[in-house]
Amino acid sequence: MKFEVITIFPDFFRGPFDFGIIRRARETGLVEINIHDLRAFTKDKHRTVDDRPFGGGEGMVLKPEPIFECIESLHVAQAFLPVRESVILLSASGQPFTQRIAAELSQLDRITIICGRYEGVDERVATHIADREISIGDFVLSGGELAAALIVDTVTRLIPGALGNEASSKQESFTHGEHVVEGLPNSTCGSGGLLDYPHYTRPAEFRGMPVPEPLMNGNHEEIKRWRRKEALKKTLRNRPELLDEVELTKEDRKVLDELRSKGC
Repeated sequence: MKFEVITIFPDFFRGPFDFGIIRRARETGLVEINIHDLRAFTKDKHRTVDDRPFGGGEGMVLKPEPIFECIESLHVAQAFLPVRESVILLSASGQPFTQRIAAELSQLDRITIICGRYEGVDERVATHIADREISIGDFVLSGGELAAALIVDTVTRLIPGALGNEASSKQESFTHGEHVVEGLPNSTCGSGGLLDYPHYTRPAEFRGMPVPEPLMNGNHEEIKRWRRKEALKKTLRNRPELLDEVELTKEDRKVLDELRSKGC
């Protein structure tokens, strides 16, 4: 997997990509991350990348010329290159970034990310270059660099070999798929699109707070039922809208009815 990140602040990425899973993935050759300074594609002595918006208004807008030239230098989306790729424009007005989108992106060969800045990016970039316009949430950042780091991290950990345990990414919040991952003990269940169930580790009791009994008795079926119930409870409490997107069993609906009757 190759990531091409286009930014006016290339030094920003010296930190985020030098730690943890991303660093290991880079060192083992699973991913290649190239940072491109947008100012290198300007032609004036001031290396100008922005200008005032037509029609008036506050702020400045990133100019199309340097972005188009940078993309063209990367030979993005050229028909003679048999590459599965995507060009992402990061924008507060883009579609929300989700785990499902991250999973789609992880199947590609190359992802180019354009970091927006100022009041935004000339719309001709969105309509003629990017095939995706993505936002990481309903809020406004100063620029797309933080969002780019987030997307690279989220996608990288889904690439086979990036995580120490291949099943880890199948058992997390928002991950759709089978509740039980093939080849794993019955005590482990995937989220199936719900929020993840609670996790505990040693000591078994801490400051009078014990680990729930079902996790201690070694009964894998009971552990599985407890985890599913707790995932449903957490989703109902924190993100109830996700329940409309999840394939619920008859037992799940019974549990939810019980939780709602108790005011959970």
